[in-house]
Amino acid sequence: MDLKILYEDNHIIVVEKPVNIPSQEDKTGDEDMLSIIKKYIKEKYNKPGDVYLGLVHRLDRPTGGVMVFAKTSKAASRLSEQVREKQMHKKYLCIVDGKMESSSGTMKDYLVKNERTNTSKVASKENKNSKEAILDYEVVKYSEEINLSVVKVDLHTGRHHQIRVQFASRGHSLSGDQKYGTRGRGKQLALWAYSLSFIHPTTKEKLEFEDYPELVGSWKILEDA
Repeated sequence: MDLKILYEDNHIIVVEKPVNIPSQEDKTGDEDMLSIIKKYIKEKYNKPGDVYLGLVHRLDRPTGGVMVFAKTSKAASRLSEQVREKQMHKKYLCIVDGKMESSSGTMKDYLVKNERTNTSKVASKENKNSKEAILDYEVVKYSEEINLSVVKVDLHTGRHHQIRVQFASRGHSLSGDQKYGTRGRGKQLALWAYSLSFIHPTTKEKLEFEDYPELVGSWKILEDA
């Protein structure tokens, strides 16, 4: 796999995660981002022994887009703290079924995760296991010909499968989502983390990176947008 690097210094490395590559090793044993970047660092800098690389956030396997990894334990600790304090911000592009009722808006729900099935669903606020899920959205384009909408999502909470569940619960399943609908829309989930912003762990400078999906498959809808 060719590693697409968006930024690198002595403390962090920002890369594009391709779709269907795990963020870290899982039970499949397939090649994962953490191992790929460790190998790159070891070879480029001729590092002896095991290379340190901190995983501070994740993208689900079918989701592609921008990720940051820490090259030192201090950077990992500071970036992880930003994640906990909601100072690291992700924005997504997705393709959903149908025409949204509004061109922009906010979705607020309470979600419950089922560990056994690895799925989540909208639940009551009173459910003791539910967690608040909030996102803002803006429609970029609607294609009447194929009845699909391209939507930008500004994520305020990072719940399990949040974007997929919240849109599906409103009748707008993500294109290619095998878990929550649209089985007839192809097999590739149309969800991409196009923007990531955070504070550099050492310089304290605010950094923002944008990276967009290749215009193939469902993403061809963006060609004239």
